[in-house]
Amino acid sequence: MKRARGARLAPLAANVSLLCALAAFAPDHALAQSAQPIDPGTSVSARPLDNAAPSAASATRAADALKAEYAQRQKVLDRRTEENNYRFGAKQHDCYSKFFVNHCIDNARNEMRETRQQIRQDQLALDDEQRAERAKERDRQAALKQAQYEAEAPQRAANEKASQQSYEEKQRRNALAAAQREAEAPQRAANQAAYDRKQADYQKQLEDAHARDVQEAHEREEKAQRYEQKQQEASQHRAEVEARQKKAARKQQEKAQQAEQQRQEQLKLQQQQQQQQGK
Repeated sequence: MKRARGARLAPLAANVSLLCALAAFAPDHALAQSAQPIDPGTSVSARPLDNAAPSAASATRAADALKAEYAQRQKVLDRRTEENNYRFGAKQHDCYSKFFVNHCIDNARNEMRETRQQIRQDQLALDDEQRAERAKERDRQAALKQAQYEAEAPQRAANEKASQQSYEEKQRRNALAAAQREAEAPQRAANQAAYDRKQADYQKQLEDAHARDVQEAHEREEKAQRYEQKQQEASQHRAEVEARQKKAARKQQEKAQQAEQQRQEQLKLQQQQQQQQGK
């Protein structure tokens, strides 16, 4: 059983040794791939972004590669921890078949603790490297932002100058417009006064025309009333004349009838007298 477990652990130990060697080489390699510091003599006014873009891309690739190496080293440390715990468990199990059980377990525990301490030292070293790399990354990002800020300084200055010129031009136009309005104020007042007079005259003409229309309508109504009254008076007069004429005609007819009746009576009387004389 011991030989079988030893055979299983041998490949793992070889892999651990290989990964530890890679981990030991990784920091120097990662540092070699890190971003280069900005040259203080580099000008930021002559197309700095074109030159900074490849460096930024290279630094990003190096940072990604370094993160991958850190992750791989962390996996190795985690695997070493698991293997250390596994070996301690296996040795502890084997110790129960030996005569000095406690002594065997103490030795296995001491070996496990030594390995754990070594793993812890490696973990602390990895954590320190990661913290240092994060600090470098923050510094690099700050440097990139500063370079970007300085690179954009001419454009900002140009924009501010253009904004100031635009503001001054706007103020100048406003001042000219205000001066022109002030200069035209008397003429505008005169024009307004003339317009008001014209409107007042026009309003008076409208009122006068309306008054004339009312007066003429009143006169037409009175004239129509007088005409109607005259027509009524004329009609009444005609009726009275006709009545008088009819009355006169009746009287004349009555007189004629009376005269005829008297004539007939006289004629009859004469005839009677003649008849009496003839007898």
